[in-house]
Amino acid sequence: MTTAAPATDHSRDPEPINMRAEDFAARPLEVIERIRAAGGSAPVVFLDGQPARAFVDDADVRTILSDRRFVVDPENVPQGLETTRRSDAMVALGLRRDLVTYLTESLLDKDGSDHARLRKLVSRTFTVRRVNEMRASVERISADLLAALPDHADEDGVVDLIEHFAYPLPITVICDLVGVPVADRARWHAWSHQLAQFDPARPEVMNEALGAMIDHVEAMITERREHPRGDLLDALVRARDEDGGRLSQSELVTLVFTLVIAGHETTAHLLGNGTRALLEHPDQLALLRSDPGLLPTAVHEMLRVGGTAVSAKARYATEEVRLERGVVPAGQRAVALISGANHDPEVHSEPHRFDVTRQQGRPGEAHVAFGHGAHYCLGAALARQEGEVAFGSLLTTYPELSLVPGRPPVSDAVPGTLRLRELPIRLRPAEV
Repeated sequence: MTTAAPATDHSRDPEPINMRAEDFAARPLEVIERIRAAGGSAPVVFLDGQPARAFVDDADVRTILSDRRFVVDPENVPQGLETTRRSDAMVALGLRRDLVTYLTESLLDKDGSDHARLRKLVSRTFTVRRVNEMRASVERISADLLAALPDHADEDGVVDLIEHFAYPLPITVICDLVGVPVADRARWHAWSHQLAQFDPARPEVMNEALGAMIDHVEAMITERREHPRGDLLDALVRARDEDGGRLSQSELVTLVFTLVIAGHETTAHLLGNGTRALLEHPDQLALLRSDPGLLPTAVHEMLRVGGTAVSAKARYATEEVRLERGVVPAGQRAVALISGANHDPEVHSEPHRFDVTRQQGRPGEAHVAFGHGAHYCLGAALARQEGEVAFGSLLTTYPELSLVPGRPPVSDAVPGTLRLRELPIRLRPAEV
């Protein structure tokens, strides 16, 4: 339940924090702790260049993500309240107007019945039972990739875990599930990277990637109408063709590329960030190796400290909402900083300490790495399973895995995320 906000004079706010600025992109936790120390909320310029108010405490983050007074689609804000249309904001950033529709038809961008309609079409694919049935396939893919790692090592015996394991595992799993042909998966990896790296100074890069992705999905849909294969894509095509009211053509296209991108990007960086955390904390690594039964709780801790999303999508207040750390006027936007909630000292003791036993004995998820409320991550069970399989297999296959002195991990400073571009590792001790 939301409590009344303390008297807050937002007129005394500092200059808005630019969430696309280098300091936030490269060191988001430092900025988040400054916001916490200054009162728990602050004005920001969000990733799309529009103003908002960001909140870092767990209680406020959960309220923003679950309270029905907040919506993700500004079209659902009552008339007369000042909002900026998403399409106009995207065009102002340089995106082609004919492509913008595909960025506003996503499952992630819908509220209420529209969101429930789209979610229902794919939710059965991600039930715990269906995910458990996929475990053998995930284990096989993981084993094959790990067996091939030495083939990718350089002359010093060093291999980049991001390129050769952290990315290939989840993109193979989700492409198998959705029905993306093997020959096309390298292109999906490249497209998703271009989308994540969006630079307002070079909008043509995103326009090119998004346009190519849309054309590719359209071609896959046409091919499946003639040659169905019995996978998720076939099911979505049938939902479109047999009852067009359930799914528009643009929604179908958007749903496909949203599932593929969301289904591998976040998991890939969980694997990268999680491996780095383990290797930088040898006491926790030793604890996990001595007790593999800790894998589920270890994955939760990796999600808490190294989950990919720093920030959730901005929400619009349909009426004035008084949060614990500030007020969001009707029609204005609130940003839930996921990493802020996951490092809230009121919820997580010593929040910056990495502890693979932290989740033991706690029901549910103490973190919000998968979100909260109606938009809770559809693929959470699959991501957790991939994490458990990947880390378990990695540590078993290469028990002497280590970081490489003089070759530190390379961060990928994409605003609003925690991700690595490279994670050089040595599979076995170097020969003397």
